[in-house]
Amino acid sequence: MAAPLPTAAATAAPRPSPSIAAAAVGTRRERLLRLRSLECRGPLGQPAPAQSVPGASSSILLDTPGLISPVKQKRHHLELSLLEDPWKSMESADLVVVLVDVSDKWTRNQLSPQVLQCLTQFSQVPSILVMNKVDCLKQKSVLLELTAALTEGVVNGKKLKIRQAVRSQQGTRCPSPATKDPNTQSVGSSQRIGWPHFQEIFMLSALSQEDVKTLKQYLLAQARPGPWEFHSEVLTSQMPEEICANIIREKLLEHLPQEVPYSIQQRTIVWEEGPGGELVIVQKLLVPKESHVRILIGPKGHLISQIAQEASRDLMDIFLCEIQLRLSVKLLD
Repeated sequence: MAAPLPTAAATAAPRPSPSIAAAAVGTRRERLLRLRSLECRGPLGQPAPAQSVPGASSSILLDTPGLISPVKQKRHHLELSLLEDPWKSMESADLVVVLVDVSDKWTRNQLSPQVLQCLTQFSQVPSILVMNKVDCLKQKSVLLELTAALTEGVVNGKKLKIRQAVRSQQGTRCPSPATKDPNTQSVGSSQRIGWPHFQEIFMLSALSQEDVKTLKQYLLAQARPGPWEFHSEVLTSQMPEEICANIIREKLLEHLPQEVPYSIQQRTIVWEEGPGGELVIVQKLLVPKESHVRILIGPKGHLISQIAQEASRDLMDIFLCEIQLRLSVKLLD
């Protein structure tokens, strides 16, 4: 998404400034996005209205651990910060964005208990529902069923109007809340699977620039005045080594099953410029079990090679230089 990107101080201006936490259903990842405005200056240095100056908004994305339960944290011996950080992030959020992958038939029909607990505990924070990958659905009527389930048939305090939802198009806010009539429907059960307090719903495909632009404009419109937390030229508060480690960690999470990626320790051994100007990175992956070593390496070393190649491509896009990444797998002593 174009809106979310991280990064002191400036005076408050008459435009944007929210924080947005996005709990991704399916990946169980949570993200916090902040939008900040700054004091804008005109050509001669005089104060200028922020809305009249391009780029008057700053968005900050804090990529925090996924929402996990204390049981899983103990079972997999995960760091306590993985359990606490997402909740701490929510404390500074101004808007919660719940992102659902509608192409995933295993997770799309209900919000996870952790997401619902988070929404309930921070119910004072406004929230919206974003249904992504709608282009993957052959039957658009599925969107209607999912919307009714994930919202319990209620949006912005009003019943959801089914007929309007059917006619709604991708990339727009939909469906619209409506007053009660014979064609409305709500979903309810003894065990909650949806959240009836979303202010808006967006159905989109992240591949569509128009769809993303629609959502981005909405997020910017929700911004409130406030000081910038980082200089406008700062893109991220992370160190390059942290970015690299997180990219590799992302690939591990994508390719490895169950608890395997969470037990891997990463150690950067080499970080230097090569003779041709390329960035040479060597990272050692320490694994606690022999069986996990075999899983990570894969048949004939194909999996670890694929992870390294995918991470290298992402790092080249970020650092704008050639990347030479080597990953080694070792059994943890």
